[in-house]
Amino acid sequence: MADVRALLIDIDGVLTVSWEPLEGAVDALRRIRASDLPFALVTNTTSRTRAEIAGTLADAGFPVEVDDVLTAPAATAEHLRTHHADARVALLSSGDVAADLGDVRFVDLTEHADVVVLGGAGPEFTYEALDAAFARLQEGATLLAMHRNLYWRTSSGLQLDTGAFLAGLEEAAGVEATVLGKPSEAFFAAVLSRLGVAAAEAVMIGDDVEADVLGAQAAGIGGVLVRTGKFRPEAEEGVGGERPQRVVDSVADVPDLLGL
Repeated sequence: MADVRALLIDIDGVLTVSWEPLEGAVDALRRIRASDLPFALVTNTTSRTRAEIAGTLADAGFPVEVDDVLTAPAATAEHLRTHHADARVALLSSGDVAADLGDVRFVDLTEHADVVVLGGAGPEFTYEALDAAFARLQEGATLLAMHRNLYWRTSSGLQLDTGAFLAGLEEAAGVEATVLGKPSEAFFAAVLSRLGVAAAEAVMIGDDVEADVLGAQAAGIGGVLVRTGKFRPEAEEGVGGERPQRVVDSVADVPDLLGL
């Protein structure tokens, strides 16, 4: 991987768990920054804005600025501006990312909506809320999802995420969601455009074999799976016959892997 010109790096499970730095992660990102290798922190996290994420990481010692962070909510905002201008949008998400969604016409899930958007799962994903989203979809609303991750790792262990609920809504309502974060090809294309590199010149570092690594590889980007975060041993075998190109113990191994 000596010809890599840019990195895409996941945050949760790669740099941090429950926003606490993983061992060696701060030093690894400092080495990457010092090498002048461009990078973007790409995350499906929907509980914090880009500014909050950058601030939290900087406070932990990571050399990060807000422009380094690209999120699923920001991708969702761009999609809404382009494809659903002035739409009535019902949002079901844990955490407040309104600052990243911009000027959106939000309505309650119990009201008529043109678009239903699912963000990250949390206590807000009650039966009542999911049933209301189901009702809006039956009325013809378009379904968007910031991601379809099935679970994520916290300091308490693995916890269910949006994908576990999204699959049920899609099946029940007979619709298919447009996914806007990883592993959406459009999301990866937007990151590559920001970095100014071709897909073959970039590498994605992630702990989610499907959303991070195989999603990136499907877009022509190199993939490195780390054995931290939500990693499970069976992930090394890949999915559907596709395997990660490289597997390392943690992001701390990445600078040496790239010869930085």
